[in-house]
Amino acid sequence: MKKLSLEDFTKYKYLSNINISPDGKRLGYLGHKVDLKNNSYISTLHIMDTIYGKTSTFPLSCGYKDFLWKDDTTILAIGPSSAKDRGQKENTEPLTSFYEISLNKRKASCLFKLPLQVDSFKILDDDRLLIRGLYCPRGENYNPLMATDVASEGLYKEKDYRVFNEIPFWSDQVGFSNKIRNRLYLYSISKNQLFGISDEFTNVLDYKVNEDQSKLVLITNSYTDKAYANTELEIYDLDEERILKISPFKDFKYLYANFFKDRILFIGSNMKKYGLQENPHFYITDYEGYNPMQISKDSFDFGITNSIASDSRYKDLAAIRKEGEYLYFVTTEGDSSFVNRIDMEGNMEKLTTKKGSIDDLDVFRGKVFFIGLRSLKLQEIYSLDEKIETQITYYNDWVIRERSLSIPEKLTFKTENETLIEGWVIKPVDFRLGKTYPAILYINDGPKAAYGEVFFHEMQYLANQGYVVFFCNPRGSDGRGNKFADLRGKYGLIDYQDILDFTDAVLEKYHFIDKRNLGVTGRSYGGFMVNWIIGHTSKFKAAVSQDGICNWISSFLTANDNYYFLHDQIGGTPWEATERLWNHSPLKYADQVTTPTLFIHSKGDSEAYLSESSQMYVALKYHGVESRLYILNDGICKIGNLDKPKCKINRLKIIISWFDKLLK
Repeated sequence: MKKLSLEDFTKYKYLSNINISPDGKRLGYLGHKVDLKNNSYISTLHIMDTIYGKTSTFPLSCGYKDFLWKDDTTILAIGPSSAKDRGQKENTEPLTSFYEISLNKRKASCLFKLPLQVDSFKILDDDRLLIRGLYCPRGENYNPLMATDVASEGLYKEKDYRVFNEIPFWSDQVGFSNKIRNRLYLYSISKNQLFGISDEFTNVLDYKVNEDQSKLVLITNSYTDKAYANTELEIYDLDEERILKISPFKDFKYLYANFFKDRILFIGSNMKKYGLQENPHFYITDYEGYNPMQISKDSFDFGITNSIASDSRYKDLAAIRKEGEYLYFVTTEGDSSFVNRIDMEGNMEKLTTKKGSIDDLDVFRGKVFFIGLRSLKLQEIYSLDEKIETQITYYNDWVIRERSLSIPEKLTFKTENETLIEGWVIKPVDFRLGKTYPAILYINDGPKAAYGEVFFHEMQYLANQGYVVFFCNPRGSDGRGNKFADLRGKYGLIDYQDILDFTDAVLEKYHFIDKRNLGVTGRSYGGFMVNWIIGHTSKFKAAVSQDGICNWISSFLTANDNYYFLHDQIGGTPWEATERLWNHSPLKYADQVTTPTLFIHSKGDSEAYLSESSQMYVALKYHGVESRLYILNDGICKIGNLDKPKCKINRLKIIISWFDKLLK
């Protein structure tokens, strides 16, 4: 059996966008593979016969982005998101092509093109589509098809400068985003007309259609100066072309809404007790937003997303589907995520019990199909019928058969206040008794995330290189309820203590670990914790900080949404809580660092600006500590979505080289 190589991730099949045909006989999904030559991913549409299990592939050179079933044998799919993808010149306006795919004829034809970057759509009838795309009032992306739109004082771009007049003004997904919004449109194919449903200052975060296709329910966030976390619930009447704000609660974060008979079921949080990261509840209300009622029990205390960390997904998806009388959704509980369903009476049922990760799902007549990570298996599709789980694809089984992998061993301990902390240890694949090994501590990219026992390429690769890898879910992690996840005002305190205590527990039990050769790494929040750890202990001989914040004061003013996130999480602004923000900043303790540290930072990271790693790097250099800074042009902050292939290869090579140099 061969050892897992660094480049093996380029051979994995990543899955997303699972979607069942109206008659339930076919299952569509997207498969993504690495195109190393072009430093990108090739996306293909796959159709599986749910009765006989046969799968067909509908390739497209430029790649499908999303698709919907038009009828039982016809699919409408969107293709490239920009003109550059079509081989046109750079700096031209965005372009999305809509393809009609006939399964019977095995033919894909371009139905129409829109000079708009489309990220999702819904089919109303043979002629009308709801389309959500990026709207920019002025500048290079202005769309002639939107001539009826009112141009504001928004983004004005000249060759040599840009003008900004709101915050945030940039993001990972868009780049400079001043006055750019995710806007909802109604498009007529026959008339080639695009009508703006939402205005030019509103982001449409989600939208659903009622059964007779006369009304829409929208979750929106509108602003002209500063954006905040709270959202609104709105109803749009398609016949009267009228929008009405119905938000049942003020200062509320609406996460999902859909029509159920004559009511609206919505999910959200008032953020009053535990702040921005508070777990949501389920509610129902009427179409006017009156008489809202919570239907989930007060004891329900889980997030409704999948927070289980893995570096082997193409993208994160919100796995919530309405089918019949139920809403199907995912919860993260402990070290795993699960499929659940709830009805309008609040009756909730957990449908899966196996450990792992649920990455996406769809439902037909109570039968669930989901993309999941199970044990050390990479993503595959599973069916769930009467709570019996069956694997139905085998794209990545070769990894289990042909590569040396190490199963994580669970280790738990209790803190001084009797809080249970869960963690794991991965032994080197060539482990031998009597031999000692260097070890690397991994910290999650949350804080409200969670490690589990699923496949993690980077960790398994290091185990194949002779390292022990260990990791845990300290306080602040997801899956254990609001109280456990609440880090407000405690960043670098209780989480740091949990991580250090876990490290001591690992060293006490696993005597084959070389205590003189310990490394630590983490990304995003994990990068912050690495920056904090090296300023508070000399336990680790080498560190790699990735995309981490070091200075809450500067981050308040440079990250895309930290002006409200830090006010909530750290407890104030640089003017009213200067001492508090500085005391929780790793940079304050940089003069105490002795650990050689490598800093890796993504150039376009809007959640932790490049200056965060550069400040820490300069501070260590100034104080004579061995350090190095790598800036990745194509990197991203979050682990949940994949870096560009060459960027990921470079990142892993840099990390292993640093640890090999200092720990071996």
